Amino acid sequence: MSDYSQLIDELLNTVALIEVTPDVFEGKSHDYVGSRIFGGQVLAQAIMAAAHTLDKDKPCHSLHGYFLRGGDINQPVIYQVRRLRDGRSLSAREVTAIQYKEMRGKPPVEQVIFSMIASFSPMEEGLEYQEDMPVYPPPEDLLAEQDLKEEYVGKVPDALKARFMRRRHVEIKPVKPRDPIHPEPMKPKQANWLRIRELGNQPVAIQQALLAFSSDFYLVGTGLMSHGVSFMTSGLQAASIDHSMHFHRDFDLNGWMLYDMWSDTTSNAKGLNHGQFWQDGKLVATVQQEGLMRLRVPKS
Repeated sequence: MSDYSQLIDELLNTVALIEVTPDVFEGKSHDYVGSRIFGGQVLAQAIMAAAHTLDKDKPCHSLHGYFLRGGDINQPVIYQVRRLRDGRSLSAREVTAIQYKEMRGKPPVEQVIFSMIASFSPMEEGLEYQEDMPVYPPPEDLLAEQDLKEEYVGKVPDALKARFMRRRHVEIKPVKPRDPIHPEPMKPKQANWLRIRELGNQPVAIQQALLAFSSDFYLVGTGLMSHGVSFMTSGLQAASIDHSMHFHRDFDLNGWMLYDMWSDTTSNAKGLNHGQFWQDGKLVATVQQEGLMRLRVPKS
């Protein structure tokens, strides 16, 4: 088995939830970005938990979630699903993600780390309109994120080099690479091509879950661009606060998808970021996320 195949297996294991009791599921935690659970993991698992409670196979068309606490990668996540509505076409689910914090000399304390409401509906014929797909260089003309890391790794502190060079589960090609060590202020707009090329034929719930997983890469960092700040900047505290997503059309993550991102405002230590996923000229999903972005300047 190739190294990349092992990464794909880990991704699929991430979204393969265990049913604990009716409407309650357990998801394994993985180290995708560090000691705190990657927001994309929680999004993907929450979508799968909700999908498991549908009597009919309906794709998700929208979700709105809040990240309430940082999750611990050393613990699984429990997803409790509440069936809010099942109509002839629309089904609504509320998903609460829980972990248990160990307390010295006391029973573990339940903590909600994420809350989401999602709506599901079958694809149907109707009025169709979309803007034109943005024009960017094709992925074949761009360097992969992993190759770009080789250019910057010499500037990374030794203690961070191994994590910096870790290969992602999602293959990403930035359209206009940005120096993560010494970023320059620039217009807060960026685009990536991405795919999961050995994913194979998967149900729509897994495709949507893994697109949500992928949508959490780079998005919150878009709001940092106008300030000449990156995740490697000393004194930065950054985190996702919320995440909404609308799925418009069918897609296939095995093939290249364009992820176009921009930020139109930052204020009160927060940045509002937007994104669109395109494939073969079709707008397939829209994303919006507010991110916390506190920069603590060291005292002289």
